[in-house]
Amino acid sequence: MKHKIFKTDNSKATILIRLMAGTVFLSEGIQKFLFADSLGSGRFAKIGLPSPEFLGSFVGLFEIICGVLILLGLITRLATIPLIAIMFVAIATTKTEILINDGFWKMMHESRTDWAMLLGNIFLFINGGGFWSLDKKIMRN
Repeated sequence: MKHKIFKTDNSKATILIRLMAGTVFLSEGIQKFLFADSLGSGRFAKIGLPSPEFLGSFVGLFEIICGVLILLGLITRLATIPLIAIMFVAIATTKTEILINDGFWKMMHESRTDWAMLLGNIFLFINGGGFWSLDKKIMRN
């Protein structure tokens, strides 16, 4: 089981994907608490999600914890799972209306960061944290 959790490739470039995804999710998670009315519970209420106060904090906490884990390269593959789910929900709840009202190209423009985060996390789920990760260090021992 340990092998499956900490398994990673030897790519040194993977740290770039970890820096991108980890930094964005850490920042977004913190902002859900700092600016709850516009980015946390208030935003979740605006788009019609249930229990927005709970959900805003819940998602923000997961983004912070998983963002830090990805930055460290620690249990990277596991840390991506909640973030992948968050991105699927974000795309479905915020971009579907744009697609319906404004068309495909407007939706693609508005969702470019969502797709980058989703695909970056899928990459990390498949490949792990890379050469410069705590996962790699744990696997060596």
